[in-house]
Amino acid sequence: MAEAVQVDFQQGNASQMQFADNSFDLVVCRAAFKNFSEPVKAIVEMHRVLRPGAKGVIIDLRRDASMRDITNYIDATDVGVLNGMFMKATFRFMLLPRAYTADQFRQMLAQASFSRTWIEQTPVGLEAWFEK
Repeated sequence: MAEAVQVDFQQGNASQMQFADNSFDLVVCRAAFKNFSEPVKAIVEMHRVLRPGAKGVIIDLRRDASMRDITNYIDATDVGVLNGMFMKATFRFMLLPRAYTADQFRQMLAQASFSRTWIEQTPVGLEAWFEK
C-alpha cells in the first residue's frame, strides 16, 4: 500500500537557506557537499534549520579513499569496461580532489554548535552525522 506524501522541492543555496530557524527534524545531504563553495556556512545553516534534538547527515566521498577501493567499488557495479574507465577517471581527477577527509569534516562540524557529532567511514565514503 502506497502512502500519500506531500513534497515541496525548492532550489536554493545551502549556505543561505530560505527556511525559518528550527524547521526540520532531519537534514540529509548526499553526494553534493564536496561541491559547495562555502562548506562551513552550509554546516552552520544545517544547524540553524534543525529543531532542537534533530539530526542530520552528510554522505559523501572520502578524499583519502584509495584508487584500489574506488576501483573495487566501481567494478562491483557491473557498468561495463568503458563506463567503468570513465567513472574511475571522474573519481580520480574530478571528485576526489574536491572531497574532504574525516578530519576535515570534524573541523568543519566543530564550527557549528551541535550537541553531538560522529563520523562513520566506508571504503570510499563517509557519513558525517550531527545532532542539534
